Amino acid sequence: MPELPEMQALSERLDTLLSGKTLTRTDLLGFSSLKTFSPTPEDLHGSKLDGVRRRGKYLVFAFAGGRRILVHLSQGGRMDLESPPKTTKPRGSLVRLVFEDTALLLREHGTQRKAGWWVLERGDDGPLATLGPEPDDPAFAALFMEGDSTRQVHTLLRDQHFVSGVGRGYADDSLNRAKISPFASLRGLSRAERELLVESVRSVLAEALERERTREGALSEARLGERFLVHNRAGEPCLNCAETLRHVSFGSHEVVYCPRCQTKGKVLADRRLSRLLR
Repeated sequence: MPELPEMQALSERLDTLLSGKTLTRTDLLGFSSLKTFSPTPEDLHGSKLDGVRRRGKYLVFAFAGGRRILVHLSQGGRMDLESPPKTTKPRGSLVRLVFEDTALLLREHGTQRKAGWWVLERGDDGPLATLGPEPDDPAFAALFMEGDSTRQVHTLLRDQHFVSGVGRGYADDSLNRAKISPFASLRGLSRAERELLVESVRSVLAEALERERTREGALSEARLGERFLVHNRAGEPCLNCAETLRHVSFGSHEVVYCPRCQTKGKVLADRRLSRLLR
């Protein structure tokens, strides 16, 4: 799933390419992908795009007059740039947003149809209203430094209502850098561990963003997992100590960790059959 670095860099590229252009057409190619009914996409036709921003994992297309389009790629969503715009309907297509001589095609890989887009009236924040603070916000640090939650830190990092923009991949990478177990509770962390976790999350995301800023075009690749340093790399050596990275299977996803660095030598082969590590 694209996370904060991928979406931030994508928003910057799209802002440079599309700002000032007029939305001339919206081709709805997957009916269930549109999550709102008013305003309609047609209500934005002829509107000038003021800019493209990011909030959490959402792309925010801001138009003159205050209306916005939000796009969330979810697990398998991707975006293609078309210049000139096409009229075809490739497999997995959801919507084509046409800005004069350039189009953005939102499509999905795989069977999970969860990517979507919203057309918001001025003043309506839609799904943005419930998002937690961004990782570079002082409020993010306060949540981890002052929080007393018994939830696991990996779960908290992935909770978009707690902190926005981080998913499974950068949660794995950040916790490995901090040498903290993904299964530890926030309440059980010392102050020093909390400080290290906040610093690790921010540094991992900052480094990933710099790498993403070297990407060109939109975000079309079917698989993006190679961008992670730990996530999706079970069986490879840990970057901290060279111990073999392990994974915990949860059916729909997995958590990757280093037994030596993060769990005091304990190995958990399968979350569904084993006790939770602390």
